[in-house]
Amino acid sequence: MAFEVEPPEPPELSFVDPNEYEDATISAADPTEIDYRREELQAFLREGAWEEAFEEWLEDTDLDEREYGIARDLDLFAGFDFFWDDFADRVGYHAPGIPEDWQEREYHPGLDTWGTVSSINAELTEFGQIVSVILKEEYVDWEAEYEPPEDLPDFD
Repeated sequence: MAFEVEPPEPPELSFVDPNEYEDATISAADPTEIDYRREELQAFLREGAWEEAFEEWLEDTDLDEREYGIARDLDLFAGFDFFWDDFADRVGYHAPGIPEDWQEREYHPGLDTWGTVSSINAELTEFGQIVSVILKEEYVDWEAEYEPPEDLPDFD
């Protein structure tokens, strides 16, 4: 671990259709009818999944203390979203990031290069993946309810 910091608070999960994100797609006829199980996931994050994932991520992150400080200053950790993807039998996630127009918007005084921006965005994605895996492997105790249609072709 390159530096020691307290984990940020877990994000507050609220209803967002994951299909609105550029980096997530959920297959469903009516996304408003899907149970994304955010309340249960929120409880798991508070019960320790978030902190456990943060500690694991911090051991291997390529961010330095300055870059991590920028992510904290921008409150990016609060922008994570986690949701149950029944179709894929996984915990899906959306990682926040620094937008492409960060220079024009003078997004943060510590942002000085595309390398810094890319590093922060990549590490936030990595953190989201770790949280997702820990939630699925250690906390989620339900099975996917999706059943494929019987008229799918047999590719054997």
